[in-house]
Amino acid sequence: MTTPSTSPEAAGDAVRLTGISKTYGSFTAVHPLDLAVPAGSFFALLGASGCGKTTTLRMIAGLEDPSSGSVRLGGRDVTALPPYKRPVNTVFQNYALFPHLDIYENVAFGLRRRGIKSVKQQVGDMLDLVQLGPLARRRPHQLSGGQQQRVAVARALINKPQVLLLDEPLGALDLKLRRQMQLELKRIQTEVGITFVHVTHDQEEAMTMADTVAVMNAGRVEQMGAPADLYENPGSTFVANFLGTSNLIAAEVTGVHGDELHLVSAGQKLTLPAARCRADVATGDKVLAGVRPEKITLAHRDDEDAIPAGRNRVQGRIVDSSFIGVSTQYVIDSPVCPDLEVFVPNVERDGRLVPGAPVVLHWNPEHTFGLDAAQDIEAGIDTDDEPDAGGAAA
Repeated sequence: MTTPSTSPEAAGDAVRLTGISKTYGSFTAVHPLDLAVPAGSFFALLGASGCGKTTTLRMIAGLEDPSSGSVRLGGRDVTALPPYKRPVNTVFQNYALFPHLDIYENVAFGLRRRGIKSVKQQVGDMLDLVQLGPLARRRPHQLSGGQQQRVAVARALINKPQVLLLDEPLGALDLKLRRQMQLELKRIQTEVGITFVHVTHDQEEAMTMADTVAVMNAGRVEQMGAPADLYENPGSTFVANFLGTSNLIAAEVTGVHGDELHLVSAGQKLTLPAARCRADVATGDKVLAGVRPEKITLAHRDDEDAIPAGRNRVQGRIVDSSFIGVSTQYVIDSPVCPDLEVFVPNVERDGRLVPGAPVVLHWNPEHTFGLDAAQDIEAGIDTDDEPDAGGAAA
């Protein structure tokens, strides 16, 4: 066993992965990657099942041995250390609570195992943190799923790990409770200041809680950054499609004028800010112009003259609409794209906007982003839920 060493350059990171990879025979679950998680942050590994995110988490925990590379926690090289010697605790989807122990004793378990006899104050403080003090003497089966999840977090945090690892902890909860627990987990992380590394396939979950999100695809990190930056400035078609919904329009560059790219698609002219284009392009090159559905305004064709000058606009016809409460989602058939999506807030509904109606879609050119046209335009739309080669959802 190697002796853990301290790396000064990594001292500001709670987790630093360098060239880490995992293979199972001829299958590569995680390609060599470098990843740094700042101390005190809420970090999310986001991706579909089979992308390598859980395998990466398990290598941090010591539950999987990396095929190459190193794992540092708080500047210490822990690559060769077993799980119980690493300063981490893990919360799993099934919570793994002890059914024969009440909530108080579940939370106290880690302290008692380390020989600490006086646990009352620490357990009480931790139960207060997760707002379960009055339920201390109940058994796990007497609690809701969300309450059990908070017990699992309290039991992990009471050991004061440098890093708390969360493997799809909200996956078993219904939608409303899951959203409540997203806010609750963020509150807890902010209060305790411990680094959280959270694995999830849920885009909304990652964007709601995390300071930084690493989007994984096929064992690689596609893009990493703040949630808003990933959403507004996707670097690939996979990220654009997987993180929310994007309309991607195949277009040709007709000219470069200062900080603007002029495009044409199916005879309709568009403008793209050069700073928001991820591809190096010149006149005559192909590009994918992207715009999010909520950035688009939908107008009946009869109102086209009222659209302000300078807006990007395309013609189309409504083929479908779905009322979902806060908004109505429209699908538009257009020469530039057969299935453009538009989300319109239900504030002042236009009764003319029904299937079959001729419409004009228009938006601020600044809300357009550009991607390399050589990429798969449908990447990230359909993902298969398959386990990784190690038997755990990746």
